[in-house]
Amino acid sequence: MAGGMGTRFKPLSNYLQKCMIPIGDQEKPILEYIIRLYKHHEINDMVLLVGYRYLQIENYFDKGERFGVNLEYVQDKPGWKGSANAILNAYKEGALTGDDTLVVYYGDIVSNIDLGKLLEQHKETGARVTLALTTGLKINEGVGTIEGNWITEFKEKPRLDLRATIGIMVLNGSVVSDMEKMHDEGQYQSYDLMGDVVQQMVHDDEKVAAYQTDAFWYDVGSIERYERLSNEQLSEELGYLL
Repeated sequence: MAGGMGTRFKPLSNYLQKCMIPIGDQEKPILEYIIRLYKHHEINDMVLLVGYRYLQIENYFDKGERFGVNLEYVQDKPGWKGSANAILNAYKEGALTGDDTLVVYYGDIVSNIDLGKLLEQHKETGARVTLALTTGLKINEGVGTIEGNWITEFKEKPRLDLRATIGIMVLNGSVVSDMEKMHDEGQYQSYDLMGDVVQQMVHDDEKVAAYQTDAFWYDVGSIERYERLSNEQLSEELGYLL
């Protein structure tokens, strides 16, 4: 997923596609870390769903030869807003088929998740969709427990016992027919993979599995998050990819 306009990344995204914003000591684009992670886990065929300032991506990565992978580009269809629409459009353009198994990755996430184990669990369970979820959500603010007007407990930057999605999933190609039907039946201004498709599939008990991971991950999707990203931690967690 590399087509977003990066509204939370302004003013940088006025000039750069957000997945091309440099990070880490070596100033590599966010998307390079993602592509190298796929390559590390022997996933070599990738389709980049692009839109806003897509030529920055294509000019840098070309067809992927420099990285040992095969890259194909599909431009988002004008007026088709949202991540689910981007995938639907890729099917309609023939870049994906119903027989494919897709490892879907949002272009503003950096992680060292084991994509091989994620795929292995997906196949073993027979799930139609498998979401990668954190084993605990760490937040960057202090949290207080309140009774009346009094704080009875306070924790600074705690890890909460919640399972949060990290923007990575496995999706069976057969799900696209469900997505297309939902798209035709619904009234969506923006058709979202997580908020619309996955949520409806869970509601309908359509075999949505959880892959729980304690892998490093970081959402770089805003200026505030970008400024908080530690180059030292990034090198420690993802330096082996470069």
